[in-house]
Parts: sequence; C-alpha cells; structure tokens
Amino acid sequence: MALATGTRRPRHALAALWGSTIGKKAVMAATGAVMLLYLVAHMLGNLKIFFGPDDLNGYAAWLRTVGQPFLGHAWFLWIARVVLLASVVGHGVAAYQLSRRDLAARPQKYARRRARSSYATRTMRWGGVILALFIVWHILDLTTLTVNPRAEEGHPYQNVVASFSTWYGGGIYIVAMLAVGLHVRHGFWSAAQTLGVNNARRDRVLKATANVLALVLTAGFLAVPVAVMIGAVK
Repeated sequence: MALATGTRRPRHALAALWGSTIGKKAVMAATGAVMLLYLVAHMLGNLKIFFGPDDLNGYAAWLRTVGQPFLGHAWFLWIARVVLLASVVGHGVAAYQLSRRDLAARPQKYARRRARSSYATRTMRWGGVILALFIVWHILDLTTLTVNPRAEEGHPYQNVVASFSTWYGGGIYIVAMLAVGLHVRHGFWSAAQTLGVNNARRDRVLKATANVLALVLTAGFLAVPVAVMIGAVK
C-alpha cells in the first residue's frame, strides 16, 4: 500500500501543477524556450542557402547522420521532431486553456473591457493560430513535398527556390515569419514574467533583448524568401 500511495503522489502533484494557472504558464515558458532554440538553429541552417546548393544540401544530409553510429540514420531528426511536436502541442493546449480560463473568470459586466484586450494578448492569440496553420503548410511544402511545385527528394535548396518562386509560397512564409517575430517578442517578455526573472532594473534589458531577438529572427528568416523572390538566389 505504501508503494501505491507513493506512486500516486507524484501523479497527483503533476496533475495539480498542470491544473493550476502558474503550472500552465510554466509549461508555456518551457516549451517556448524549446521552440526558440529550434528557431535559432533553423534560421542559421536556412542562411546556408546563400552559400549555394552544395552547402545547404550538404547541411541537410549531415543532419541525417548526427549521432551516428550510436544513433541510426535520421534518428536525430526524428527525435528532434517528436520533441518539437510535443512542445508545440503542449504550448498550444496550455495557451488555449489559459485563454478559456481567463474569459470564464471575467464577469459579464466587463464585456466592454474584454473587447479592449491588450495588443500583446491579441497578437499572441492570432499569431498562434497563424503559426499553427503555417506549420501544417510548411510540412506539406518542404518536408513531405506534397504541395511543392517541383519537389526533389534530398535537394532542399531546389525545393526552397521552387516554393518561394511562387507568389503564394513566398507570401505565406513572409506573413508567418512576421507572426513569428511578434510572437517571440511578446512571448519572451511573458516568459520572463512567469519565471519571475524580471524586476524594475531588469525590465529595460529584457525588453531590449526581446526586441533584438525578434528582429534578428524575423530578418534572418525573411532574407531567404525575399532573396529568391528578387532573383538573388535561384
């Protein structure tokens, strides 16, 4: 009986943590950090397109060999995808539940005040929806190559150029990356508040860091479709 009781306590503690507002915010902060690290690495990898097809294609091939011989071929990529998917789902579910909880906690007489929700809150909500839809498109476009106009398995350079050579491919990506920038800017600041690392003296530094990080990521990601669309990369 003691063993059974002992095993229940951690489960109850985790359930209680997930059920609390601070627990959901902590999940959002942790999963946001995972996704932010991914975005930085992904942006740096994307910029290899400016060094030519051999560099980008070689980088993509190398990703499938990371961890060998301990890991099998492409295992690292699949592990990263699973972790990223779990982070996206956890982030989205926590955000949705917090949003519903916030709406349910407000009395009806504050309906007018709710309509005046902050710019940051509206941006985070709609930005999250845009990014969720974009992830589906991006996977179909450059991972499964289902909607790519000239899909070539194992040739990411050619696939990227093919996608961004179309007005809709480049346009969708640009809109999504602008949403990423705004999401990172507000999300970084929100995570700092949730984790309690902000104070009166650090606020200015944290806000500047959020702005710079969002600007660098946005510019880095936008550089690729813009270069393809103007013919600098082809």
